[in-house]
Amino acid sequence: MTTIVPPAPAPFIDRRQPGDPPSTVGRERRQFVNSHNELSPDAAELAQSIDQYKLQHRRRFINFEEMLSIFKSLGYHK
Repeated sequence: MTTIVPPAPAPFIDRRQPGDPPSTVGRERRQFVNSHNELSPDAAELAQSIDQYKLQHRRRFINFEEMLSIFKSLGYHK
């Protein structure tokens, strides 16, 4: 009787260098576009406020409640 032994799995090689900072440190997180150059001044102000909020709160995406709070902080009201 012949027994077939499966090959041993390749060992895990961790290629990360200890102490290397993550690649996203210092990068801006934008939910909508990469540039605000083509926006109207009001839309650019809103976009910058959203970006600042996300950086301060370490959020990649925001929900409607957070967006509403940003609108209100800019002085918009119903």
